[in-house]
Amino acid sequence: MTAAGCYSPRMSDLGSIAWPPAPIETGRLVLREAEDRDRAAFVELLASPEVHTYLGGPRPRAELERELPLAPGRRPGSFVVDLDGAMIGQVLLRRATEHLRPAAAGKVDLGYLFLPRAWGHGYAAEACAAALDWLDGVLPGEPVVLATQTANSRSMRLAAKLGFTEVERFRAWDAEQWLGRRDRPV
Repeated sequence: MTAAGCYSPRMSDLGSIAWPPAPIETGRLVLREAEDRDRAAFVELLASPEVHTYLGGPRPRAELERELPLAPGRRPGSFVVDLDGAMIGQVLLRRATEHLRPAAAGKVDLGYLFLPRAWGHGYAAEACAAALDWLDGVLPGEPVVLATQTANSRSMRLAAKLGFTEVERFRAWDAEQWLGRRDRPV
């Protein structure tokens, strides 16, 4: 749901964090490493016009079927969000680069994508909060950034709920973007 939330087969380094961590359990969800059984959900997620409304549009399903590996590789910072044994989304923590915004460069960037059937149940807030709590444990005091289109009211509400405050607004990809930052004391 965030502009920074696009799936990428090449995640930036999060330092010397041991990966994968043990699965993270919340009240309803499990955040875990991707498994072979998640491929179909990744295709659905990346091909969904609803998911990519604010992300430049979906990728063609046939292209995804050809390009996505049958078995996922290890991607430090990439968590599958699992509900009752099935993938419903993805949370990403990775180093932001200057292409996002100079103010974000080098900071951890939070991104997330959820299947439309998972929207409106609080899963994104629950999963992102759990991932941020995990990050606070392995990289105490690390600032985190999040970027989204201002038109994406759901992402704007989630950013506020997670404690992100506005750093700047800027124009990119023919839309107004919002960059927020979350600081945690050491």
